[in-house]
Amino acid sequence: MCLAVPGKVVGIEERDGTRMARVDFGGAVKDVCLAYLPEIEVGDYAIVHVGFALQRLDEAAALATLDLFRRIGALEEEFGDPWSRAAAEAGRDGGDDR
Repeated sequence: MCLAVPGKVVGIEERDGTRMARVDFGGAVKDVCLAYLPEIEVGDYAIVHVGFALQRLDEAAALATLDLFRRIGALEEEFGDPWSRAAAEAGRDGGDDR
């Protein structure tokens, strides 16, 4: 499945003439192209699909959507093992600390 997922812009830079962002999807951070949202700033939330930020989203809607995706397992399906590793590194896996 390939979802449009809300994420928080945590950094912006220009690469080869293209505005790019680091976007945090509740623990999984990915590079995202900002070509369609040139006005977005650090701290804003955006809906991201196949590596492109498509629409700005308010924080409450973004967090509610991320929570829903988490509860139905869509984030794990979308982000795979890196999502599980990020949760484990954050100490949210419930496992033992060896």
